[in-house]
Amino acid sequence: MALKVTTVEIIIRLLLAVLIAGVIGYDREYKNRPAGLRTHILVCVGACVIAMIQQKIGFQAIQFARAFPQYAGVVRADEARLIAQVVSGIGFLGAGTIIVTRHSILGLTTAASLWATASLGLAVGMGYYEIAIISALVVIGVLTFMQKLIHVDTLKKIEVKYRDKLATKTYLQQYFATKHITINDVSFNTEQTAQGEVYINVYKIKIPRQLAYTQIVEDISLRSDIVKVRLISI
Repeated sequence: MALKVTTVEIIIRLLLAVLIAGVIGYDREYKNRPAGLRTHILVCVGACVIAMIQQKIGFQAIQFARAFPQYAGVVRADEARLIAQVVSGIGFLGAGTIIVTRHSILGLTTAASLWATASLGLAVGMGYYEIAIISALVVIGVLTFMQKLIHVDTLKKIEVKYRDKLATKTYLQQYFATKHITINDVSFNTEQTAQGEVYINVYKIKIPRQLAYTQIVEDISLRSDIVKVRLISI
């Protein structure tokens, strides 16, 4: 292996980092996630640059040891030091994309994609093209096709606020039965508003594969005495 990375090699590595991160970032941008195209490209390019700097430091240490053999036992160049800082440091950026609200947590997949993109940038920067390209295809496949290929019937919580107690409860039970939605648990509460008493039901449900949860919200909201309907995290 040559002890110098040429200018052409540097350009190739940076362009490959931009290409790989661009594809991943486009998917996140298209899905309107917190970190999009530019963020992923900058993370990958930054990791690539750091990897090349680390590689350069290692090459310089070897050249110094060759030029001054008497200091060969003193010179040390840990090729994993800067890389380790990237792996740990990217967690701060990923944490910034995670949005925590009262009932939901968003951005975990985007945070994971940033971490994976940084790893791909490190692979490109170190010149491990085969690892970088194959890994990039896996990451892109997971982000793009995994949800379509594998469907997990997860439990969801749906909160329904309504006014007509008996009629609406009967309607909801009939709706869930018609759509083959399994009710695992239900809680009941009330609240006072300026318009009168409002009843609150929180259902823990299992949704069939062919039914989208957005369709459930839309269907239930069409009823006139429904005040509010939304899905919340378990």
